Amino acid sequence: MRKLLLYVMLMMAAPALTWAQGTVSLDSCRRMAINNNREIEEGNIKIEQAGYQRKEAAAAYLPSIDFMGGYIYNQHKVSLKKEDQYLPIKTYNPETGKYDFSLVTDPSTGMPAVVDGSIVPSMVALLPKSAITADIHNIFAGAVTAVQPIYMGGKIRAMNAITRYAEDLAKSMNDTKIEDVIYSVDQAYWQVVSLRAKEKLVHSYLTLVKQLDSDVEKMLKQGVATQANKLSVDVKVNEGNVNLTKVENGLALSRMLLNQICGQPIDRKYTLEDENKDDIEGTLRPSSFNMDSVYNRRHEIESLTLATKIYDEKAKVVKSEMLPQVAAFAAYHAMNPNAYNGFENKFGFGFSVGAMVKVPLWHWGGLTNKYKAALADARIKRVELEDAKEKISLQVNQAAYRYQEAWKTYEKTKSNLVSANENLRCATVGYKEGVMNLDEVLAAQTAWFQAYSDNIDAQIDIQLCDVYLSKVLGEMRY
Repeated sequence: MRKLLLYVMLMMAAPALTWAQGTVSLDSCRRMAINNNREIEEGNIKIEQAGYQRKEAAAAYLPSIDFMGGYIYNQHKVSLKKEDQYLPIKTYNPETGKYDFSLVTDPSTGMPAVVDGSIVPSMVALLPKSAITADIHNIFAGAVTAVQPIYMGGKIRAMNAITRYAEDLAKSMNDTKIEDVIYSVDQAYWQVVSLRAKEKLVHSYLTLVKQLDSDVEKMLKQGVATQANKLSVDVKVNEGNVNLTKVENGLALSRMLLNQICGQPIDRKYTLEDENKDDIEGTLRPSSFNMDSVYNRRHEIESLTLATKIYDEKAKVVKSEMLPQVAAFAAYHAMNPNAYNGFENKFGFGFSVGAMVKVPLWHWGGLTNKYKAALADARIKRVELEDAKEKISLQVNQAAYRYQEAWKTYEKTKSNLVSANENLRCATVGYKEGVMNLDEVLAAQTAWFQAYSDNIDAQIDIQLCDVYLSKVLGEMRY
């Protein structure tokens, strides 16, 4: 049982042990940085938000259903008359099939008699004031309404297009952030590799000068070297130790920076896959590019293209305010008190249907100028798009020239290594044979150190130029 428990604990600890003791590749660093970057996480949230807005815009095609309700308390009742009233009685006339009021007629004219401006009824009935008084102390009202847009001047369709483009734009902008993070990772990664190679180079240089220092000390004891010779070598040893301290400190800080970019604790220890290689592999790229393909791959061009489409649709939204708008509505409502069948203090229910039309007639040119301003915004985005293409074309050419220059520099440093090694060998042998002086040996060692340092810089510069060229060509993979 204890063996099984120990096995489980070792399996759980395996990833941490692999990270701490194993090697980490450039691709692993990229993935860690992408997974732990706050700006990329924010970009993913914005993509999610844009998706919700797209669904919100699509819902505008469907009817909106709402409930509205209210309550009012009134101090007074409502009465149609100040006092009791006498009203004429209405009787049925079988000859005409209609109801007629019983009125006094004038024999000479046959028309209803009028006294003091009022028609004189022949029969009247008393209508008390209470019968024509309504209790409206408490009023309740509610309705369920449904509104269905029929034609909004193209506004709904344009808003749906805008939200779709906005979602694609959020994805494109997030892809740009990912590329920027990858480029930062590569710079930090190759900086560590460069300083690790220079650390080993400084150790090799110190081995050379320390060996020379030992030889000079022996020669000083034998009387064939001077104290000045010994001091000259000691100066080179001290310079080598100072350089080693600088390189070690720079390497430690570079590892911390890489950890920070990758989202790891800054004191995390691990070995990079390329830091123990003597030579860093690379393949020379072709020097000609299809710029149309580059434009199609660059996320900046994609973003500006989407922005242009968004502003085109925004102009359509503004234009919709100049066009007729039609909508249908339906409502099922309830009121208390109600007057559907006399005046009753109870709920009465009913429904209504109808249509609404809004036709803009005259706004003193306000809507027209607003539409022209929206079209101008769209033209501005097109100008920005063309300007971005020109700048990208220049950027690609600059990156290509710099990349070719890095390869030429690397080839030159390789030939310099051969000369530096041979020069150092000859100087060392010549000094031992007594045909060369100490200063020539020290100069050969310094030249050897500088040649290897330049070669390391050239190899790292190729990698950085390569990743930058991939970035400007839109070929960065992640």
